[in-house]
Amino acid sequence: MEITLTLNGKKLTRMVEADTVLLDLLRKEGCYSVKRGCDTTNCGLCTVFMDDKPVAFLCVFWQARAAGHSIVTMEGMQQEAAEFGAFIADQGAEQCGFCNPGMIMNAIALLRENSEPTEAEIKEFLAGNLCRCSGYEGQLRGIQNFIAWKKLRRRHKEGSCR
Repeated sequence: MEITLTLNGKKLTRMVEADTVLLDLLRKEGCYSVKRGCDTTNCGLCTVFMDDKPVAFLCVFWQARAAGHSIVTMEGMQQEAAEFGAFIADQGAEQCGFCNPGMIMNAIALLRENSEPTEAEIKEFLAGNLCRCSGYEGQLRGIQNFIAWKKLRRRHKEGSCR
């Protein structure tokens, strides 16, 4: 069957199999930030934005259901992801790096919804992300440092810091 969707801002038309998951199509298109970790929607490794909302079920989402939708992977938001990812790396939370794309996509989604989340809100939002290396404290500190940096940058732009 033929489907058309928008991937990272570009219209894409492909022939797909009805019983193949969207994760496979995205990886075939060079979106290697999207990963398979569990095939049960529990790890967060396959997180992307679909129609501007974070979704982490591409490991079970049929390709055909993506027709007409807009998908953004980390490859489609490199500047924003790199800016945020530096704060994760600064805390040593990128040990193996396998979970980072999903973690970064979910953190960006959180910060788009709530620019100043509490520690509890951060932990709740990231609860569906599996990281086998770090214990999550580095990611938490990285997110908190990123929020503080954005707040300081905003104040500088507004001219209130001297």
